[in-house]
Amino acid sequence: MKKAQLFIFLISTILSCKSPVKEPVVEANETIQILDKTDFKTGIAKQDIQLLDVRTPKEYEEGHIGDAILIDFLADDFKDKVQSLDKNKPVYLYCRSGGRSGKASKLLEELGFIEIYDLKGGYMAWDK
Repeated sequence: MKKAQLFIFLISTILSCKSPVKEPVVEANETIQILDKTDFKTGIAKQDIQLLDVRTPKEYEEGHIGDAILIDFLADDFKDKVQSLDKNKPVYLYCRSGGRSGKASKLLEELGFIEIYDLKGGYMAWDK
């Protein structure tokens, strides 16, 4: 009995002293990729993409990226309006800081969009 208790104690001590292994931060899945400003800029320079601003009209008027399409994520008709986009073309989207675009990305994925790129940090990161 004492040997079993000593064994358990030794194992738990060894495991608790082991330095934690850092797992890579996964910020994407096969459909949704979260891009930093540099990679996002490279992506939107490509032909045949859809650039989507999911902020409010007021935020959009205060500044936006290129010729982004404005579809307000907070509007009641957001889901209906994004259905007009081509699900087979890449969608690059952003909001103010990344929260709304993250939610919008998940919704687009549920709706069947196959290639979604979200700007990490949103327009605030872009405008720095």
